Amino acid sequence: MDKLAPGLMEVLRPFLGSSWVVYGTNYRKAIFIFISNTGGEQINQVVLEAWRTRRDREEIRLQELEPVISRAVLDNPHHGFWRSGIMEEHLLDALVPFLPLQRHHVRHCVLNELAQLGLEQRDEVIQAVLDSTTFFPEDEQLFSSNGCKTVASRIALFL
Repeated sequence: MDKLAPGLMEVLRPFLGSSWVVYGTNYRKAIFIFISNTGGEQINQVVLEAWRTRRDREEIRLQELEPVISRAVLDNPHHGFWRSGIMEEHLLDALVPFLPLQRHHVRHCVLNELAQLGLEQRDEVIQAVLDSTTFFPEDEQLFSSNGCKTVASRIALFL
């Protein structure tokens, strides 16, 4: 969504609005998934602040994140939802923020990938993958910059 030109999303408005039938097709049970990186920095700040106050990331509630993400979307004139009737009419049912992964989450990804490859857990491979993963913020090194996206390719480097 953050790469989409503002206004382009309006073509989907009839499919999301109160008129569920468009050109004779009923879209009542259709599911539309919109993915965006907008609000990522704000999500990271909320999670970092929770960590600093000794709250687990699992304790962070959607109600804390929704206004922060909505503000990031609505204040960004380059976002596909900027000044969109879809947002103004509250036509989105759910917002699913992806929180940054911590070292132990990435470790689980490594273990899962090794299992999928039919390989035994090797501590030196697990540690090498973790050591080669970029974590932020610079001082705390808490969250993976890429989640688990690069785990599979990194495992291949250390086998």
